[in-house]
Amino acid sequence: MPILSIDHVQIAMPPGEEDKARAFYIDILGFVEIPKPAELAKRGGAWFRSQNVQLHIGVETDFKPARKAHPAFIVSDIDSLIAKVQSAGYEIDTSQPPLDGYKRAHVFDPFGNRIELMQKV
Repeated sequence: MPILSIDHVQIAMPPGEEDKARAFYIDILGFVEIPKPAELAKRGGAWFRSQNVQLHIGVETDFKPARKAHPAFIVSDIDSLIAKVQSAGYEIDTSQPPLDGYKRAHVFDPFGNRIELMQKV
């Protein structure tokens, strides 16, 4: 049976840091928060959406940031998004070489998780 699409990507964060997640993923990257089912909301974390992309951020008690594994998001204006991330004081790595047909950069959320941003060129 073939895989048809991705429903969501999940990354982790430390307990009690939902406001930091919202500040980064909503205010900086432009996601909107979507409600978690009541049973799952008890666990903490937050769910976000941007068009057809869903990002779930779950709580890990012994949290360690994902510095290698990462989601990659296609964006429409990477330069202005990088400037926004940088002006907010978050870590950025623009040293990665471009991939065929894409300009890209890595940004790091408030918890140190790596997020790749890619724009078609």
